[in-house]
Amino acid sequence: MKKGQVYEGSVVRVDFPNKGIVCVGEETAVVKNSLPGQKVKFSVNKVRKGKAEGRLLEVTEKSPLETGRTCSLFGLCGGCTYLSLPYEEQLKVKEEQVKRLLDSALNKQEEAWAFEGIKGSPKAYEYRNKMEFSFGDEYKDGPLALGMHKRGSFYDIVTVADCEIVDADYRLILQTVRDYFAQEKVSFFHRMSHEGYLRHLLVRKASRTGEILVALVTTSQDPWQGETAVEGSLDVDALITGFKDLLLSLEQDRKLAGKFAGILHITNDSIADVVQSDRTELLYGQEYFYEELLGLKFKISTFSFFQTNSYSAEVLYQTARDYVGDLGGSDKTVFDLYSGTGTIAQLMAPAAGKVIGVEIVEEAVEAAKKNAAANGLDNCEFIAGDVLKVLDEVEEKPDMIILDPPRDGIHPKALPKIIAYGVDHIVYISCKPTSLVRDLEVFLENGYRVDKAVAVDQFPWTANVETVVLLSKGEVDSKKIRVEFSLEDMDMSEFQDGATYTQIKDYVLEHSGLKVSNLYISQIKRKCGIGVGKNYNLPKSEDSRQPQCPPEKEKAIREAFKYFGMI
Repeated sequence: MKKGQVYEGSVVRVDFPNKGIVCVGEETAVVKNSLPGQKVKFSVNKVRKGKAEGRLLEVTEKSPLETGRTCSLFGLCGGCTYLSLPYEEQLKVKEEQVKRLLDSALNKQEEAWAFEGIKGSPKAYEYRNKMEFSFGDEYKDGPLALGMHKRGSFYDIVTVADCEIVDADYRLILQTVRDYFAQEKVSFFHRMSHEGYLRHLLVRKASRTGEILVALVTTSQDPWQGETAVEGSLDVDALITGFKDLLLSLEQDRKLAGKFAGILHITNDSIADVVQSDRTELLYGQEYFYEELLGLKFKISTFSFFQTNSYSAEVLYQTARDYVGDLGGSDKTVFDLYSGTGTIAQLMAPAAGKVIGVEIVEEAVEAAKKNAAANGLDNCEFIAGDVLKVLDEVEEKPDMIILDPPRDGIHPKALPKIIAYGVDHIVYISCKPTSLVRDLEVFLENGYRVDKAVAVDQFPWTANVETVVLLSKGEVDSKKIRVEFSLEDMDMSEFQDGATYTQIKDYVLEHSGLKVSNLYISQIKRKCGIGVGKNYNLPKSEDSRQPQCPPEKEKAIREAFKYFGMI
């Protein structure tokens, strides 16, 4: 295949996360966002080492599998990937993706292992307990929109009025809020000019109690940006009060199935397109509600980290608990590494002598401590810090280790420290199977084997899937295996503390529309006192001139550092 040429072919399978494998005669190309069985037209935009990648131009023939129900914006909204498939077919696609990846890593393992398929979500539709909707327009100078980004677009927003992954309360709140501010002719925050008022609408709903938290996120700028407002709405306080009263009227008129726990107004003047608070005003009720998982209560506030599918989270965590099995005594110590808000640690606490959770996000650690206390668990200790560094400081030795790392997996320098404990069993919970198989290869080379694995559909219709793996310690035959692991020879730029260079660049581009280089990122890292790889992006000589990071890009990079907890 040649770059720039247009081809037509059939999608024979989809690899994780959304990479359609398209056959054109004897050749194949990777075309994202295509579905198995479709016939597609695509343009080749990259050919490397004989492998072609293409951009989807048109679906010329639907797949015979596409018999599922969809919303009106499927394919236009960037939220769902597999919504046009029946749920069982979507599960099959994800199951096959995970199995192929695991097979690629475990083909060197001599011992047999069991793949237990995929566990579906108890609710395939209307399952989400949190949504962050964005204000904007669907096209330049179009009417106000409130919803999700268009697929592949940084700027354009589509109003997802009939979204299938949230319930009717979300849809009614979204449409009511959009219509109110459109009627009042209020401006939205433009991501390039950084001017405008409306930014986000955050909605959370407790799956068990139906309690709802709504937070309107705006700037502190003039809502009308100098334009003529609707008569009677020139006062900002009156505008926000009207927003609150309109929402409460939905409950009073019994149009909602749930009830409001709290309504908030958050002011955010950051240029980054992320929900954060410079100032929070409570307009009604309280700033939190309680959610329940497997008999444990968790306090959820606006910015709390919590699994967005409470129903499937119970399946995921119960699976992890089952994989842990019998600890062999109530005096055992369990390490829960990358512990988040401590859900797994608290589930393990009744069966263990002590559970130590390590998490880099301080807010999550504080929430974990409060939740454990509220659940009457006094044998949980939560430590704020990077797993890579904390393991050098913890004196206790674990009898069991549970791993639940972020999408990029475990830092390669942390892996040898985890392996060095020599525990008999490790349970690895992964939200990105490509990172999982990379880490599994290191475990296998160092005497561990995979006993069993299972996929869990935590996010129906999206491209994401969770995987739970049980690893057991075997014996290393020194005559067969010799592992030479030189970190100095590795490119560590993808595993910097807090976030990778690629993650930082993607974040800056997505939230500010600016492109930044590794050089600029390393310059700002030095300014912030963050370690940079030896001689990375340093000038070749003392009198060499390097371009310096412009102020607006420095500000955007610093916003990314804050988001990833690096400063």
